Amino acid sequence: MLIKDFANQRSVICVPKSKVYVTRELPERGLKIIKKHFDAEVWPEYAPPPKKVIIEKVKNVDALASLLSDIIDAEVFNAAPKLKIVAQMAVGYDNINVQEATKRGIYVTNTPEVLTDTTADFAWCLLMAVARRIVEADKYVRTGQWKVGWLPSMLQGRDVYGATIGIVGAGRIGFAVAKRATGFNMKILFYDVVPRPEMEKELGAKRVDLDTLFRESDFVSIHVPLMKETHHLVNAEKLRLMKKTAYLINNSRGPVVDEKALHQALKEGRLTGAGLDVFEQEPTPVDNPLLKLDNVVVAPHISSASYETRSKMAEMVAENLVAFFEGKKPPNLVNPEVMKVRPLSKQF
Repeated sequence: MLIKDFANQRSVICVPKSKVYVTRELPERGLKIIKKHFDAEVWPEYAPPPKKVIIEKVKNVDALASLLSDIIDAEVFNAAPKLKIVAQMAVGYDNINVQEATKRGIYVTNTPEVLTDTTADFAWCLLMAVARRIVEADKYVRTGQWKVGWLPSMLQGRDVYGATIGIVGAGRIGFAVAKRATGFNMKILFYDVVPRPEMEKELGAKRVDLDTLFRESDFVSIHVPLMKETHHLVNAEKLRLMKKTAYLINNSRGPVVDEKALHQALKEGRLTGAGLDVFEQEPTPVDNPLLKLDNVVVAPHISSASYETRSKMAEMVAENLVAFFEGKKPPNLVNPEVMKVRPLSKQF
């Protein structure tokens, strides 16, 4: 586009900003950067945009900023001939067909590491809450059931200090959960397809096979990504191995746990309790039978929901986008092989 500079009697080339569609209102710190560098349109509603809306909006955009709730697949890519990058605000990206994106030269980024400690903290919130029956106790007081000041048998829970915790998935978050367990003088078992010698050296943890972990742990905490190999990793077979006094904690991804099998184990008294921040279907239906059980503590996928962490995640989305359009490798590129299909070049 040519714009006449009348003061200097010359023509100036004005390069229009690249267009970005943002599928949700991101925290201000990140959104401010995006709006500064791009021509950004933001989906304004609380609920996610329907897929048909995303398909319509990507027709003329250069970039897409997405969340886990958005299905970004070949159908979306087919409608987006100009799309160069999908910047996701999440650690996981199983909602994105990365293979298809790579084939088309579309970069995919995520926001790892920043939410490690926040998520590990929340795993412990779930663990402590279900073990010590905090949610039950809160309801007990608020509904007027507290009739006697103190009673030895009232709302007895389980000790955490000195118990055995089993960590399934010993990556960044799993390691952070285990590190917190040392403060409770817990015996730490872990399972991972990767050896993770740092877990053993730094935390005194013991690597065991998955069956042994389920069999010996008082608390099993799940921290694996969702993929074909981990879908229903926690199933009826594994739950049958657990102690009747044990608890299951999951704030990784919902489909890692077979909810029907978990409900059955809890209902039959083969497991004492569970703490869940994620579900096979999200939002989980109000008639999900797990919600009827008092020994299940639930949350609506909020493990990373601290002000600082969510703000930093939004900033990382912006940083990934800006780096790409400046011709630099995005800091959190999940498909580096895409650089062979679409070599980096400055877009701004």
